[in-house]
Amino acid sequence: MERPDRLEAAFAEHETWLRVERGLAANTLAAYRRDLRRYRAFLRSRGVSDPATVEAPLVTAWLAGLRNARDDDGRPRWAAASIARAVASVRSFHGFCLEEGLTPGDPTADLQAPSVPQGIPKALSEAEVEALLGAVPGDGPRASRDRAILETLYATGVRISELVGLDRADLDLFAGSVRVFGKGGKERIVPIGRSARSVLEAYLEAGRPALERSDGRRPPGDPVFLNARGGRLTRQGCWKIVRAAGLRVGLAERLSPHVLRHSCATHMLERGADIRVVQELLGHASIATTQVYTKVTPEHLRAVYELAHPRARPAGAGR
Repeated sequence: MERPDRLEAAFAEHETWLRVERGLAANTLAAYRRDLRRYRAFLRSRGVSDPATVEAPLVTAWLAGLRNARDDDGRPRWAAASIARAVASVRSFHGFCLEEGLTPGDPTADLQAPSVPQGIPKALSEAEVEALLGAVPGDGPRASRDRAILETLYATGVRISELVGLDRADLDLFAGSVRVFGKGGKERIVPIGRSARSVLEAYLEAGRPALERSDGRRPPGDPVFLNARGGRLTRQGCWKIVRAAGLRVGLAERLSPHVLRHSCATHMLERGADIRVVQELLGHASIATTQVYTKVTPEHLRAVYELAHPRARPAGAGR
């Protein structure tokens, strides 16, 4: 009688758990799937058919293979960030197996992922943001929506996924606040400034009604931002709008999905905001994450240093 393939069943159950229980976004789930497909192929090459037989030396050998892999030019095949992500995926799989009683232990318990250097986010200057916010021509409903999107992203520092998830019930423009549901469904209240409120009000009064479905049916949740068919605008659709505005003002190479979030936080810090306030605004669990998002420019650092340090300027210089 053929033995059941417990390894394949475990991977299938883990993917279902990621999708249903953890509710991972499609892109994140796809990254886990790619990493675990390679890991599964490695285990198969070693004759593994049951996750219970995987021990720490085998996982260490898998990690060494990633670190030592080279392309045709002799350069590392996998970046440190890619290896760290793969380690996270494999740890998730074996942690799941342990929790479900599929394995007697966790062979990844002592696995050390490579450290990933944290780069300084490339925030736009205030002048570049002004140009971007003014880059949507016309007075039609889509133009009204696109201006509201750009203004809201910069005013609140929300993620694009959080923006497209907004429902009209989440807006309190009279009080100047927005209710946002971030990672893990965590709720936070974010203030929104006068300029963004004004543009949002104009969109809600005239632009959004023109985008609604002609049959009167409303999409689930009553979303703030609608696409041309009257449904909820997707994350990809929102990013295309931001990208198109960037192209009009020569910022295409500078833009990323988080650039307005970076810029919002950086400009607030440069104007004196407390980093803990910015942490709350962005919805970061750790202030260390906020520090990475909000690196100040060397010029600003020098200016503040010369103003604040008692021995930074020549003798006799006034304060």
